[in-house]
Amino acid sequence: MFKFILPIVLIGTLLSCSASSNNKKKPSKPTVQLKEGNYNVAFLITNGTYNTEFTAPWDIFDHVRFRDVKKGMNLFTVSNTSQPITTFEGLKITPDFNFLTDELPHIDIFVIPSAEHHLDSDLEDEKLIDFVRKTAEKATWVTSHCDGAFLLAKTGLLDGKHCTTFPADLEAMRDMFEAPIVEDSVWFVHDGKFITSVGGAKSFEASLFLCELLYGKENAIDLAEGLVIDWNPRDIPFMTTFKVVKR
Repeated sequence: MFKFILPIVLIGTLLSCSASSNNKKKPSKPTVQLKEGNYNVAFLITNGTYNTEFTAPWDIFDHVRFRDVKKGMNLFTVSNTSQPITTFEGLKITPDFNFLTDELPHIDIFVIPSAEHHLDSDLEDEKLIDFVRKTAEKATWVTSHCDGAFLLAKTGLLDGKHCTTFPADLEAMRDMFEAPIVEDSVWFVHDGKFITSVGGAKSFEASLFLCELLYGKENAIDLAEGLVIDWNPRDIPFMTTFKVVKR
């Protein structure tokens, strides 16, 4: 009788292990809907991302869907985790894509909001910097806000280009990176496919500037009015090299 106990126990153990293995969590599949023919716009968010630098461009770009344009925008978030990130101000946001595990769609417009550790530990994160480099190289447009410019500078893609960052960190950027041409006394700088802004509320204007390049002056004014923003580039301090990429 007892000679049957061991095989039964072994079979039970194997079935239990198999069930346990099948119950392990698998990477969640992104649920964001991407409309064919639109610009794919990726927002890089990590723990410590500042709300305004993330939400300001998101607000501007999201309102494009209410305008009569031939090519709209698909907005989604990308992070180095699938778990909710916590912004500097305490909001929890679940990323649409984890660039470490998920297959990402092609990114046409890459937005880099500022985050708490963009001047220190994030610059030492090789996987993060590698993702920024590869994505920015392939994207048609790249925008950074506040200290998001430090990630771009770390990749070397801003070498020889005009750029800006948060006013209090201009000298830090000049000290840390010799090759970028760091501008002050402007709200944002446009050089080639890169648009860098001082961040904060000025992230709105930098995003409107890109919309004007993509959709024309009237649409940019209409977008601004929808968010109660005065938009007249002639009245604001900014720099452009007029090296507009083809679109």
